[in-house]
Amino acid sequence: MFRFISLVICVILTAHISCSSQPTEQILSEITPAAVSMDDYLHLLKNKRVGILVNHSSLVNETHLLDTLLSSGIGVKMIFAPEHGFRGEHDAGEEVKSDIDTKTGVPIVSLYGKNKKPSAEQLKNLDIVIFDIQDVGVRFYTYISSMHYMMEACAEESVKILVLDRPNPNGDYFDGPILKEEFKSFVGMHPIPIVHGLTVGELAGMINGEGWLKDGVKCYLQVIKVKNWNHSQPYHLPVKPSPNLPNYISLRLYPSLCFFEASKVSVGRGTYFPFQVIGYPDSTAGEFTFTPVSIPGMSKQPIQQDKKCYGIDLREASPDHRFSLSYFISFYTKFGQDDDFGLNKRWFNLLAGDGQVLKDIQAGLTEEQIKQKWQPELQAYEKLRDKYLLYPKE
Repeated sequence: MFRFISLVICVILTAHISCSSQPTEQILSEITPAAVSMDDYLHLLKNKRVGILVNHSSLVNETHLLDTLLSSGIGVKMIFAPEHGFRGEHDAGEEVKSDIDTKTGVPIVSLYGKNKKPSAEQLKNLDIVIFDIQDVGVRFYTYISSMHYMMEACAEESVKILVLDRPNPNGDYFDGPILKEEFKSFVGMHPIPIVHGLTVGELAGMINGEGWLKDGVKCYLQVIKVKNWNHSQPYHLPVKPSPNLPNYISLRLYPSLCFFEASKVSVGRGTYFPFQVIGYPDSTAGEFTFTPVSIPGMSKQPIQQDKKCYGIDLREASPDHRFSLSYFISFYTKFGQDDDFGLNKRWFNLLAGDGQVLKDIQAGLTEEQIKQKWQPELQAYEKLRDKYLLYPKE
């Protein structure tokens, strides 16, 4: 009888642990990015001249996709590198130059700088281009802009594009204003909300299907899907997708805090906890303090460098954190008229994708009042999004 009771208690405790905990290593191991499922795509590359649009996040388990393909006998002829570079070592906005990969000898073509779209010359000796980069699901994160231009170039030159999909750590929701045409730029190329709730594979399907490429051209697109993931499932990235997004909470806060990049308010660049704090050189901004410094490979010249900043520490924020204007509204209300706040209205509007948001903040509207204006567009977007989902919502 005692053994039976013990067994029942053990079963109950095991069930409780499995239901109440955050995703464990066992659960995460079941999520399989497409690049790992080589049987699903390797046969598509045999005897083909292959280009790859990749960076440091393009891993097959712990090995880079480039090395994996070459060891499998695939003829990789060209590497295309997005913002932050092939190895992910460049700071935000820093020019990435074309080069040669010293390990393999494969040429690297930069797609961040003057040359954002591959030329016909760069694609002429390729049969297929692979896109395999870990995205974060935010409109102004430029990897999807590089994907757009690659899709467009491939359509024009009759080159197939193969997207190896990866989970979206912000894929459980969508929010924010829809991009307006007059604010289209490299940090916003599509009429989607700031947090779009799509994987790169789903977004590629939307871009192609909705005719958003130049002159409405369509590329020959194939997407290899992630296994064992749905949109409500948290995904903790195995590597940081860019130098200043080091962990899960920074990824969840990034959509909300990026508006400060249009000001002189620090979001922790120049610290080892970027996009997890907010600070301003005024003691009334908050009790938490930090001092941004130059950190090569992360932030060489951060905002408010070497100045003591006061503000708030968000490192204990909920992992379920979603897009919010409250932080920016709070700081703008207190310091927006200061010379040191330094708001670049043009840059703010490009990030927002809508010129009305800043006007509403300046007029004193609450977050709830501003967000209410987006709802009709978001309801229409939800129907559009549903057309291109490759994974269950929950």
